[in-house]
Amino acid sequence: MDKTILGVDWGTSNRRAYLIDQQGNCLAEHEDGQGMLAVGGRERFSASLDGLLDAMHLDNDVPVIMSGMVGSASGWQEVNYLDASVPLTELPRHLAPVTDPAWAGRCHIVPGYCYRNGAAVDVMRGEETQLLGAVALGKRDGWLVLPGTHSKWVLLRDGVIQSFATYMTGELFAMLSAGGTLSSMMAGDTTDAEGFASGLNQAARNEPLSNTLFRVRAGVVSRTWPQQQAAAVVSGLLIGAEFAAAARELPDAGADAGITVIGSPALAARYAAAAAHFGLRCEVLDPHHVYCTAISQFIKQG
Repeated sequence: MDKTILGVDWGTSNRRAYLIDQQGNCLAEHEDGQGMLAVGGRERFSASLDGLLDAMHLDNDVPVIMSGMVGSASGWQEVNYLDASVPLTELPRHLAPVTDPAWAGRCHIVPGYCYRNGAAVDVMRGEETQLLGAVALGKRDGWLVLPGTHSKWVLLRDGVIQSFATYMTGELFAMLSAGGTLSSMMAGDTTDAEGFASGLNQAARNEPLSNTLFRVRAGVVSRTWPQQQAAAVVSGLLIGAEFAAAARELPDAGADAGITVIGSPALAARYAAAAAHFGLRCEVLDPHHVYCTAISQFIKQG
């Protein structure tokens, strides 16, 4: 019987787990809200992982590979970042064993990456596993975009990270929706094509984001724009700001390179629309398939 590993993408708010064989096939999966914040403390991660295995009806001896915020300073066990110069294919050699005696020898954490460019520093935790999966699927060069709460734009050269930048797009959208000047106006559909395009158009002009965001409110209260488009305009402004900032670096990947997006269908569709608006080719990879492929690499190199 093929060896199997449980891959756990343990984020801040959510947790996703996949039982993977060495061909990258997903034999079972589970998703819940037991992210780092819900676990509620370092001493509770062991019991939380026990609960996950019970929920998936798995034996306690199954090997576990965990990525994401579980390895942060606020997670189960802090794992140091790798330098960006370490090839993604080397990740299986840098796994950190969990020191909790109950899981010693069968539970490991994937380290994140740190990128330094002069005084500028950026970090990732969790995305590196997706990037390993993308490399295994043949995406060794060019720009990969991982949208989400903290969107990542990563430039790869032969499977090695050349640079990456993080944009707090999802977090900003959530904050603007939850409170403040714009919150009462953002109950509309974020996929409204006209509103989204309006936000992208403004972002493409490289105008100050704080000004264009306030103009959303001004447009609604002056009855220049319909309120139901406000959420889509804000989404377009924030996602468009990523593309406008990245546009200065995209030529480094070649004029015809375009981008590869690893994201859920709804979010990837929005990024694909933004890419078309900025004149870029866009290929979309399914994040579940990419993650499962990554976990299979840990089996093959384990």
